[in-house]
Amino acid sequence: MRYFVVSLFVAILSIFRLPVKAAKRTITKFAETAVVLKNHTDSLSYQVDTIARQFVDYAKTLIGTPYLWGSVNPKVGVDCSGFVNYVSRHFGIPVPRTAAQFAKLGSEVDAADAKTGDLILFSGKNVKKKVVGHMGIVTENPDGHLSFIHSSSGHKRGVHISELQGYYKNRLVKIIRIFPIALPMG
Repeated sequence: MRYFVVSLFVAILSIFRLPVKAAKRTITKFAETAVVLKNHTDSLSYQVDTIARQFVDYAKTLIGTPYLWGSVNPKVGVDCSGFVNYVSRHFGIPVPRTAAQFAKLGSEVDAADAKTGDLILFSGKNVKKKVVGHMGIVTENPDGHLSFIHSSSGHKRGVHISELQGYYKNRLVKIIRIFPIALPMG
């Protein structure tokens, strides 16, 4: 296909008596550059996906850590934002301390498009107010069956994996993507 396009372009240029060999070299260089850029983009995408997977894999090592409000220390327990904060700091990603502060970060994505490593934000106790009061990390989203890891004070107290359904689906505020975006502090 590329050769057909080049040949067509060369034919058009020859009508206007432009230097055909120079044009052909330029087009070939352009085509090679496009392939290199595509490969680079694919490689970057793979690297971002790999980092996001490592982010979640590390978060899973904390399953069973008890819940402790206001803590970022897994040796004694963590709350939801303390859990995300601890995992993020392990990867050198600066993030805010409270769940509400996360609402201003990253770029919002639909639940259907959520990927491993995205952050999922929920309302607090008042479901009618969409003020972020709880959060977690998306672990997977095969065929729209989203699951996430979080530290909860609820019936499964501590760090565990839940599915986005029922209680949590009703409280969903938004999902944000932080990879590969550098998070601003403040």
